[in-house]
Amino acid sequence: SFVELFFDLVFVFAVTQLSHSLIGNFSALGAIQTTMLMLAVWWVWVFTTWVTNWLDPEKLPVRLALLVMMGLGLVLSASIPKAFQERGLAFAGAYAAMQIGRTLFVLWAVRGNAGMTITFQRILGWLGTGSAFWIAGGLAEGPLRMLLWALALLIEYAAPSMGFFVPGLGRSKSEDWDVGGHHIAERCGLFIIIALGESILVTGATFAELVWTTTTTAAFLSSLTGSIAMWWLYFDVVSEAGTQKISNAGNPGRLARLAYTYLHLFPVAGIILCAVADELVLAHPSGHANWQMLTAVLGGPGLYLIGNLLFKKAIFNRAPLSHVTGVLLLAVLALAAEHLQPWLLSLLTTLILIAIAAWEKLANCPKLED
Repeated sequence: SFVELFFDLVFVFAVTQLSHSLIGNFSALGAIQTTMLMLAVWWVWVFTTWVTNWLDPEKLPVRLALLVMMGLGLVLSASIPKAFQERGLAFAGAYAAMQIGRTLFVLWAVRGNAGMTITFQRILGWLGTGSAFWIAGGLAEGPLRMLLWALALLIEYAAPSMGFFVPGLGRSKSEDWDVGGHHIAERCGLFIIIALGESILVTGATFAELVWTTTTTAAFLSSLTGSIAMWWLYFDVVSEAGTQKISNAGNPGRLARLAYTYLHLFPVAGIILCAVADELVLAHPSGHANWQMLTAVLGGPGLYLIGNLLFKKAIFNRAPLSHVTGVLLLAVLALAAEHLQPWLLSLLTTLILIAIAAWEKLANCPKLED
């Protein structure tokens, strides 16, 4: 719905903040911190997607709830660059308010429905426990904040796989979840679009500020073509096929939890890392690539291909040979990467993505009729 798309705009900003935060602190510690923040951003978004699967976003109370969530999401996103510094409590507070507030709203919205009520009572127990660690981490500093937030993420990410088990309330079964497979698949596809859109924005904005030389133009074309190849790999066949598969699945809840809630994290993370690579290569297209640039240029496409491979394995119960080959080619390219200029390295990774996309198209695998 349009209000869901409007809500998504905040997450365009969030993805931009994540990529810029990693660029500003591209170290082992910075990578860990950015990953933790990305996990939080994805989790609050995907939980909201599950809620709009059950509630009609065109109804006024749901629409108002999404708009309130949008405001809190803006605070969350604005806090990302300094979440491990002075804005830790702002980030944690916005996150906890979104997770708990949304769950309380659903409990009000589904009153009278015993099955939904007990499910969201269980969810409230897990998210409430996680939120306590988020707030405690926001009040703490340094390594203690990281530890407390890591525990919060562990609790919340474990919850769905454990059926939100709560003593006295039991656990939820995925068979009991009334999942609209088409909605879940469409929403997760739109988040892929959000991430790809951010990558294109980074490419265009960075290129606009540069002197347009042969190398910067080559880097620009490589970045743009790489984004197009990633779009093609996801949306040409697999997106529609995945939608059909989950819509007709005997247990769509299990598939939605594994393929769309958990595994979609990998391609999203890959796109964000590719956006970082695009900005680094555009800024320094010549010379020798440092380890940060090598990690981003090779790691982004690699993570994206692995994510797509895992998604297709979950959906179709087979891993495409094309993706395995692509990951191996990137590994081989890594052996010679330090001897290549950044723009050429970027171009070669883009050519690998194009080759895999063409392979998939020609093989038409997986086929929709399967």
